[in-house]
Amino acid sequence: MIHQYKLGGYNIVLDICSGSVHAVDEVAYDIISMFENCNKDAVLSAMAEKYADRNDITAEDIEECYEQVEALKKQGKLFAPDTFEPMAGHLKAKTSGVIKALCLHIAHTCNLNCSYCFASQGKYHGDRAVMSFEVGKRALDFLIENSGSRRNLEVDFFGGEPLMNFDVVKQIVAYARSIEKEKGKNFRFTLTTNGVLVDDDVIDFANRECSNVVLSLDGRKEIHDRYRVDYAGNGSWEKIVPKFQKFVEARGGKNYYMRGTFTHANPDFLEDIKVMLDLGFNELSMEPVVCAPGDPSELTEADLPIVMDQYEKLAELMLRRDKAGKPFTFYHYMIDLTGGPCIYKRISGCGSGTEYMAVTPWGDLYPCHQFVGEEKFKLGDIWNGVTNKETQCEFGACNVYTRPDCKDCWAKLYCSGGCAANAYHSTGSVNGVYEYGCKLFRKRMECAIMVAIDRAFRGQQ
Repeated sequence: MIHQYKLGGYNIVLDICSGSVHAVDEVAYDIISMFENCNKDAVLSAMAEKYADRNDITAEDIEECYEQVEALKKQGKLFAPDTFEPMAGHLKAKTSGVIKALCLHIAHTCNLNCSYCFASQGKYHGDRAVMSFEVGKRALDFLIENSGSRRNLEVDFFGGEPLMNFDVVKQIVAYARSIEKEKGKNFRFTLTTNGVLVDDDVIDFANRECSNVVLSLDGRKEIHDRYRVDYAGNGSWEKIVPKFQKFVEARGGKNYYMRGTFTHANPDFLEDIKVMLDLGFNELSMEPVVCAPGDPSELTEADLPIVMDQYEKLAELMLRRDKAGKPFTFYHYMIDLTGGPCIYKRISGCGSGTEYMAVTPWGDLYPCHQFVGEEKFKLGDIWNGVTNKETQCEFGACNVYTRPDCKDCWAKLYCSGGCAANAYHSTGSVNGVYEYGCKLFRKRMECAIMVAIDRAFRGQQ
């Protein structure tokens, strides 16, 4: 499968099944577009006619280019066959029963009242609650018991707002550190926070114990304060921005993400990214909103061309800042074209429900944080393990080849079939596809690959 597009002054050809990425001249781009459907004489004739007025392109040049395309095909770098489908189920089965990460819902409560919150302001459609140390301790034991030979284990402190239960966060981390050596494990912690309760103690603790922190900021003050308000309706921007600046400075500007959400109110989200850059933040993520259909914040079809254009302009901004010596990271444009994710990850995705699970404050297990509160997706609990084998098997069998709508999509081995939660909430099936999200993902990948090509040509990778 081949995908061709033009962006940023490059003619880009992706060979999907080999993973090869080619930046080519116009003649090669046109030859490749005809190569599989026309014989050599027809291709050469079409190219001679198209480039007849070009003195710098001879018939010999065109034939040589055609031969180079033939050589790339023989090398398996163009028009490579898809050999992965037969092994998809086998690859995912190899990790069956091995859990590598938990999302600990340390607090099902929040001190903000964000109207677009998919988690019902932290309650997850249930009661407010906080996790006890006993539950957190057992969650870590459960992870160790089910992690097989894996040494590195990931634990996310999530909410609601985790800092509303900060003492238990500290106790859980202390317990983890006390047993790492004995168990032969290494815990990597991530903290996600809205910033309201950040203070020097939080900063010192996170910089000592957390390999990453995720800081929620939606960009422009007027955008952020439209949704991210307290229960009195007051915006939080002025309260949290100075705290985040201090937090990031204390981390040396590394190992963090400013995580924003864009909605129907700001499909021009690049303006929010510029504000975050001006505030001194260089590790950025802006995510499309996840909300119920019909919610006022929902992205619409009318927003789609605006968002697509913003992704292209974002790529242009990244390259301009690269050249000015002021680079920044955008999470969705992080891509490794030389040693990127293995084929297992390309086929199987995030591992929700199998390698990764969410733990509620009372110890119930769900495939991921976006399924918490959906009773039929409850997998079991941290004391008895996974008892809902039918649902886990559904997630275990889920891969890019079990989604019929992914069959002819060029991005399938980049997105791995997409988010199971988004698929379920938009189609009623974890094997469905969230088409709006697919459109955004494909555009992000085109932009990310273009940025990577430009950086490669300039020796930045």
